[in-house]
Amino acid sequence: MNLSIFHIFFLAACLLLPGYSAFAATPFPAGSSYTAAFSPHGKSLKLIVSCINAAKRNIIVAAYSFTSKPISRALLNAHKRGVIVQIVADKEGNSQYTAVTFLANQGIPVRLNSQYAAHHHKFMVIDGKHVETGSFNYSAAAVDKNAENVLVLWDVPELAALYAAEWQRLWNEAEPLQTQY
Repeated sequence: MNLSIFHIFFLAACLLLPGYSAFAATPFPAGSSYTAAFSPHGKSLKLIVSCINAAKRNIIVAAYSFTSKPISRALLNAHKRGVIVQIVADKEGNSQYTAVTFLANQGIPVRLNSQYAAHHHKFMVIDGKHVETGSFNYSAAAVDKNAENVLVLWDVPELAALYAAEWQRLWNEAEPLQTQY
């Protein structure tokens, strides 16, 4: 085997540095699965809406740009059927009337986070056990103009708990979005 000095240093660092195991892969639990979709003109939007429609108890959303009418309608419909929906989004990216304003006006709790140069998260935790994530901003551009990806991890409660904890941290430091009427 012919290893460069870089490879030898990298391997030694991985083996000798304390805490390197924090980056070890965690196997998926039995019964879990995934679904992936891509844009533009792919099935990303359809996958996200189907996740929202599958929710039975609660959906927590972390968003950067949020202008998608189909996603906001799906979240509103979930809210109307008794699913608890809560959203934390980037303040600057949602400073004008956006989908989060619409949803706040419909009684869905929304908070805006201004603690970072960009609150660039894009994920949902559904019923405490499913995670939707990827590069897909909840926007029309993500559907039709951008190269984007969506990954849904089904039945991964431990991973969902990690995402939910991050969401809670962001929610706690964010400010409530006041309704516009």
